[in-house]
Amino acid sequence: MPIQRPTWLPSYIPELQGLRGLAVLSVVFYHCHPRLEGTPVHYASLWGWAGVNLFFVLSGFLITSILLEARDKPHYFRNFYGRRALRIWPVYVLVLVVVYLNAPWFIGPTITDAIKTAPWMAYIFFVQNLFHIALPPAVGPTWSLAIEEQYYFVWAPLVRFLRPPWILATLAFAALTVSAILRLTSEQWLTKTHTLIHLDGIALGSLLALGLYTLTLSRRIWLWTGLVSMVLGFAATATIAGGTAFLDTSLAVAFAGAVLATIASTGARNPLNAILRRGPLAFYGKISYGLYMIHIMIFIYFGWFDARMDHYGIPGNLAVVAFRFAASTVAATALWYGFESQILKLKRYF
Repeated sequence: MPIQRPTWLPSYIPELQGLRGLAVLSVVFYHCHPRLEGTPVHYASLWGWAGVNLFFVLSGFLITSILLEARDKPHYFRNFYGRRALRIWPVYVLVLVVVYLNAPWFIGPTITDAIKTAPWMAYIFFVQNLFHIALPPAVGPTWSLAIEEQYYFVWAPLVRFLRPPWILATLAFAALTVSAILRLTSEQWLTKTHTLIHLDGIALGSLLALGLYTLTLSRRIWLWTGLVSMVLGFAATATIAGGTAFLDTSLAVAFAGAVLATIASTGARNPLNAILRRGPLAFYGKISYGLYMIHIMIFIYFGWFDARMDHYGIPGNLAVVAFRFAASTVAATALWYGFESQILKLKRYF
């Protein structure tokens, strides 16, 4: 079975940038939920954590697409891991250095104590999510990076050497199934952020890429498949899967459907696609990695503002949330234009 990009699918899908922006805003919104108690949006904010699941689906699709297109090209591993390192490591290392060198502000103990107790080897090898350790809140978001890095460390060689796409699809489906089963067993050795119980989204994203690159279905069929999956996934989330070990699976199905529908409708002239292609959501998608990595650090840094607003009840809490979003946006924008985008220019060498 040949593996190739469908003729109707462009190499760059701008609408996915908007979905990435929606995902990161959901996560930031979630981390503000204690300040939203008593407001009409408090319940919605409690679901903001699901933005990470959307990130996983997007990452699974995009990275698997890249691997499928590059697997017959020279320097496959050098190019893939080189580009991943440029995308992930600079901001990741910067956040760790800032947090631990300013330990009294961000963590609590002295700098010396923080460095002695920090799981540095876990950070270096992206395995901090596999152990029962308490990550400082400022670097808490790194657990999801660890999952992605572990997955692609294994997935890239599999895509390179396992030629039949059905074998890759079987492995991705197995990862999806294992995640739900392990969550059901509640094994003591599994941490709440363990990779094996958070593979649903990445596996479904990978399956999306494999399907699009191997099945000769029309664009319309893919669109309707995505829409139906999205409706069924959200329906299951709101009913039978809610509060169960299959909640992440139902959310992954819903988000995979949304991603597939967006891919199949790319370029369409309608308000929804226009919102995803340009405007605030697309901008937040551009700065999403930096925003995801630094927003809690920004919250902590400006904790003095929170304290001043504590006396004003709900209006004060809303002011805190607005200030957090504004400060995090400014910081992430500066990080993107002054640091990330400059480093990413080195991708031309890979």
